[in-house]
Amino acid sequence: MKTIPIFIWIFLFHDASSDCGCQKLDRNTTPDGEKAPLPDQVCQQRAQGASHYRDYYGELEAEIADMSLIPGGSYLLGTDNPHFPADREGPERQVKLEDFYMDKYEVSNDAFAKFVLDTNYTTEAERFGDSFLFKSLLSPSEQRELEDFRVASAVWWYKVAGVSWRHPNGVDSSLENLGRHPVVHVSWRDAVEYCKWVGKRLPTEVEWESACRGGKDRKLYPWGNKLMPRGEHWTNIWQGDFPDGNLADDGFEFTSPVDTFRQNVYDLHNMVGNVWEWTADLWDANDVSDNPNRVKKGGSYLCHKSYCYRYRCAARSQNTEDSSAGNLGFRCAKNA
Repeated sequence: MKTIPIFIWIFLFHDASSDCGCQKLDRNTTPDGEKAPLPDQVCQQRAQGASHYRDYYGELEAEIADMSLIPGGSYLLGTDNPHFPADREGPERQVKLEDFYMDKYEVSNDAFAKFVLDTNYTTEAERFGDSFLFKSLLSPSEQRELEDFRVASAVWWYKVAGVSWRHPNGVDSSLENLGRHPVVHVSWRDAVEYCKWVGKRLPTEVEWESACRGGKDRKLYPWGNKLMPRGEHWTNIWQGDFPDGNLADDGFEFTSPVDTFRQNVYDLHNMVGNVWEWTADLWDANDVSDNPNRVKKGGSYLCHKSYCYRYRCAARSQNTEDSSAGNLGFRCAKNA
């Protein structure tokens, strides 16, 4: 790999024991397993003869391909038992939402490629000339060569020249056989531009978490509280010892296709696991800086309970708007 000039390691001040380093990749700092209960609106319609979520929303849902209409109403968000208090997972609170649409799938490489072809858009990672890559995607010799480009507080992350959405797994990688995998190495600003192009927007954190819960209150995951109902994998996360020895028992060492894991009654796939997803929200509502932190949700294929237990609906993290990494993507939302 092409040698990159030496630069100063990146230091961030955060609880280093509480995450996989995903929120350190900022450029400016370098009964479970069963069908989910239906929301009140759907249950009321069911008493009138409708038998399923789609019976109530099917006609509307069909108007927008690959999106689900998430019913409005009152939702409980957050938790009074936060796993990472510093992430402001709590307190639990009630919110009210209007109906809105959410993409069933994370935006794929194929979809993003159409956007780029139509607009000639250049992502921030391409303009910067680099992005963050996890160690297992680098050979031992590449890791030695790039030793001075590691994130100091999460040394399994490397800043690698030439990595972008077109070359997601290394400078010499391509999108071959990855068309249906989520696009990665996209910044918050890249995601906003894509959503505008397709006539949508990023979901708010409240919308994202409401959709994640699938009509269930106080559940850890979109489907319930058991990570593996009936002994089956319901999400793409890390199995084995982190950060070495990913067993890939769920069938995927890295990202999985966007339509792999259907996780709740809203037909939403990969809401938790696979890749982190940008939301519209500021991490600090009063942040007026040029490059503020934005909330991301859902965890990624690099999450493990021993270190980054953020593949829960209530979990949250953040990165600066211009940040990008090999486990960070997005999906879109739309007003109903």
